[in-house]
Amino acid sequence: MSMPAYEPGPEHFQQFPSNRIIVIHPGSHYVRIGRASDLLPVKQLHCIARKRRPGGKIYRDSFIPPSVPKTKELIEELEECRLQISHTLQSCVQSNGARRYATPPQQIAAFNRRSLPECVNDGDPWPQVQCDIIIGDLVLDIDPELPYNIHFPYRRGDFNIHTEVGGSISSVLNDLYTIWSSIIEYKLGIPLMELVKYRCVLLIPDLYSRGHLKYLMSLLLKDLGFGHCFFVQESVGATFGAGIGSACVVDIGDQKTAISCVEDGISHKTTRLRMDYGAGDVCQALSWMFHKSAFPYKNWNENIPRDVILMRNLYENFCHVNLDVCGPQEKTFFVDHPGDVINKYTLQVGDECIISPLSMFYTDLLKITGSKSTKIQNRQPSDPEDPFDAEFLRETGRKRETADPSANESQQFEATNEAQPATNPDEDIVVDTLEGGPGDVVSLAPGQVLALDAAILQSIDRCPNEELKRKMYSNILIVGGGVKVHGLNLWLQNRLALQIPYTYKTEQLEIVTSPKDIDPASTVWKGAAVMSCLESAIELWINQSEWNRFGLRILRERAPFIW
Repeated sequence: MSMPAYEPGPEHFQQFPSNRIIVIHPGSHYVRIGRASDLLPVKQLHCIARKRRPGGKIYRDSFIPPSVPKTKELIEELEECRLQISHTLQSCVQSNGARRYATPPQQIAAFNRRSLPECVNDGDPWPQVQCDIIIGDLVLDIDPELPYNIHFPYRRGDFNIHTEVGGSISSVLNDLYTIWSSIIEYKLGIPLMELVKYRCVLLIPDLYSRGHLKYLMSLLLKDLGFGHCFFVQESVGATFGAGIGSACVVDIGDQKTAISCVEDGISHKTTRLRMDYGAGDVCQALSWMFHKSAFPYKNWNENIPRDVILMRNLYENFCHVNLDVCGPQEKTFFVDHPGDVINKYTLQVGDECIISPLSMFYTDLLKITGSKSTKIQNRQPSDPEDPFDAEFLRETGRKRETADPSANESQQFEATNEAQPATNPDEDIVVDTLEGGPGDVVSLAPGQVLALDAAILQSIDRCPNEELKRKMYSNILIVGGGVKVHGLNLWLQNRLALQIPYTYKTEQLEIVTSPKDIDPASTVWKGAAVMSCLESAIELWINQSEWNRFGLRILRERAPFIW
């Protein structure tokens, strides 16, 4: 069946009202959904709780990347990394020229051991929960003793597929349908029967699987019943949200950090990297250091959702990279769990509030949540629905003679195979090639993860030309919920300034974290909302009949990114 050229109907030439465009940004921890006309989206925990059948198997996804067993070797490695960061901080100077000093952990621990909770008020009992299915923030109201399984459909920036209960692809899609439809119906006030009159923009990871996109498109058009929809890559959405044409986009999420170089709305495939760490892993490192210093809330447990939310709040409120703050600092926090009294704790903290966010530069400290890796986009397997794709052209097209891999060892680290000039002008390679066979997303070096600054340098170094590299070094955009740490951008800027190759150094290295005073966690969502209202977006929409007729082929033709 041949696919006709795109011919917009009369309805396409009219500007579609922005209050009838729904923008969905799914994440590993939160999902953001809202109308394109909204100032900010509705933010909910991206999870679902289902009541277990009698005798059913217990399964509960953690609200934070789970820590691994602390063996003697691991503790030694963590301690060595902590001391390395501490010594680095002590070698720094404050803005007034004075040297920094660190308070011994033993002194802080002695204070915290003497710190006793102060009862502030009587707490509320656990809410009465009778529903079989609970989604979003309401999952926090479930008594841990009740028979509910908890599932997060996304993990590390991708589908949370595993071998336990609810880990199949169909279960994940079912969870996504239930979560998204509930938020649309009850938070946005849109009846599901009306969705055929609405359009949807879904933000997808920069490193994606075509098979997953196919499932998601069917979910939006067939199951949820939207009239039209299209996909936007997160890095591209970030540039639109920031109002920047080209940038090296660093997206620090809860469980992944993704980097991609975007030029004029296109993410360069070879520059995409994804590291398996984010704010959740940093929280675990912070928790470990707090407990080393006799954390006064002794019943903290990473398996209790409200305890995890507490630690996340401490990370956001206490952590910083401000070298002028040194010595012990007294902080207070409240523990308010249903079924118990509200307690106020006084905590003394030292450099752990700086050390924990710097673990993104010293990644050995993040081994507390297991080994990590850096992933890149690989060639993707063909789909029977779309046989004449790039893979077909690659297999049938006449190829140039590939370069000798031993000619330049540095080129072996590149994701693309460089081709030598051909003597015959007809002997052109048709599409870009990537190393290895088809496999969606692959690890760059299994068991090794790049630090944040090294990953940015690596991503920019993969740009196809010198001019683009220079442009990327001068414009770095950091977005995501994990970037809400005061001073992190200055530390990164100083680290990069020392490592940028001389030929690419520009007059000013600019790192943008809060463009237009937008919450960095909502920049990507806002960008997709802006993009959906552009006049040029009329060429991107895919409707139900087109999807039913052409399937994956229409997605390849209309996708606003290199398929």
